[in-house]
Amino acid sequence: MKKATIFKNARSRSELYWIIGLFVAAIALWTVALGNVPLRDWDEGSHALVARELYRQGDWIYLTFFDQPNFMKPPLSYWLVASSYHLFGEVNEWTTRFPVAMITACGVPLLYLVGREVFSSRRPALLSAGVYLTLLPVVRHGRLMMLDGIINTFLILLILCLLRSRKSPILAFGMGISAAAIALTKGMLALALGTVVFVFVLCDRRWHIFRNPYTWLGLFLGLSAVLSWYYAQWSKYGDIFIQTHLGTQNFDRLHTAVEGNDGPPWYYILELLKYSFPWLLFLPSGLFLAVQSARNFGAKTAESWGNLVLSGFLVFFTTISLMGTKLPWYVMPLYPFLALAVGAALYQIMQDRRFFSAFYVTFLCLFALAGIGGIGYFWVVDKQPLLMGMSGVVSLTCGLAAWQHYQRSENFIFSLLGGMYLTLLLLMLSPVWNWELNEQFPVVAIGQIIREHTSPGQIIYTSFAYNRPSLDFYSDRQVYPADINTLQQKRATQHYLLLDSATITQLQIPQEDIIGVDHHSGFSLIKPSRPSS
Repeated sequence: MKKATIFKNARSRSELYWIIGLFVAAIALWTVALGNVPLRDWDEGSHALVARELYRQGDWIYLTFFDQPNFMKPPLSYWLVASSYHLFGEVNEWTTRFPVAMITACGVPLLYLVGREVFSSRRPALLSAGVYLTLLPVVRHGRLMMLDGIINTFLILLILCLLRSRKSPILAFGMGISAAAIALTKGMLALALGTVVFVFVLCDRRWHIFRNPYTWLGLFLGLSAVLSWYYAQWSKYGDIFIQTHLGTQNFDRLHTAVEGNDGPPWYYILELLKYSFPWLLFLPSGLFLAVQSARNFGAKTAESWGNLVLSGFLVFFTTISLMGTKLPWYVMPLYPFLALAVGAALYQIMQDRRFFSAFYVTFLCLFALAGIGGIGYFWVVDKQPLLMGMSGVVSLTCGLAAWQHYQRSENFIFSLLGGMYLTLLLLMLSPVWNWELNEQFPVVAIGQIIREHTSPGQIIYTSFAYNRPSLDFYSDRQVYPADINTLQQKRATQHYLLLDSATITQLQIPQEDIIGVDHHSGFSLIKPSRPSS
């Protein structure tokens, strides 16, 4: 009895060490150089604006955007960011992204714990957590002030509470709370992810969850919190809230391409192909194993991971593929299921020491060559030492992994995990991890010019083609795009203008009316014309 207790305590300590290790590794990757680049358009800038107004005004129920009602998203993410502003006492890129990054990082150890429940051994759980830790979209989007990283963590927590509730019934309470957190972050997405979990419950025959009173208590309290916020909005704003929030921002996206964001049904297959390297190589094997696992379910040695992975892929992937609106980050909740499938595939390779795939070796060698090309590019064309180092790591990692796999060594898996972690770390240390910033001119300096020369609440009109929420955030003013005729009218009605050099010439703006110039972008701030005497 004493010997069994010693082994149990040793296993508990080992489990704790793995959890802590994964959490520390995730925090390092998600928070390093978190504030080294500005906020981007679109979601980041607009979300930060709403959170800043909440921080300034203190109204935690009725969100606003430049003092106008904000119906875009529920409040939980804004509550988190505003709390960060209060905690650290300032509004900047780091305090804006920090709470989202921390919660997203929690998904790594939580996925490990999910793996410990659905796999019969620890190693595939560790491999799955390692894959999730080193997926580029998960890391990058989790560092942005966007909602998808924390959605993933709440989803993983919901699944973990479901799995653990058989042994600890009280944990079923966390299912309803996690679902409410999803609903208070991204509204109707809770229905799609709830359907994934429900299908898994049916496939895995977890009937006990329906007999557990904590399940219904958690769902009741979670639903009460969600409905209370929705009722408060409807009571104050009426049908306009329902039409905008539930219509335009939720249900309309199912059948129409909102704001022109459309794509073919295979749109998300392309997203996986572009950003899931190198783990996508092992996904077909993982899905095949998931089908086998699901078929064998019911045997004494059966595992639950196959049912879980197939429920996620079949339900959620089908849902987003059939939606009218297509956006890259909609695929994010698929990555925990992808990580579990790939973890299982990697574990099978480790068990079969004779396994060899010329396909894996060929593609790893191609990526090694691409890394060499990257070294040359970042040395000759675009001198960036960090990215040159990153390309070198990719080349060494893939070349070493290809050789090790050719030698039928399981160490190629650990080389890929370590190399991808170091690659992502170097990328996050560089300023290009938020690469969308390079699509248009920087706005921080222009925002400072506008703040210095205009009063709060002033509306600015610009010759730029479209609205940029990041510029609104940094200028702390609303900046509206306008055509040449509107700009001329607004100048005559005592409005400030933000103009490019060609428009300044076209409108014949006197030099003395230019009160601020950003030489990098070529935009100038123009003061209102003097009224004619």
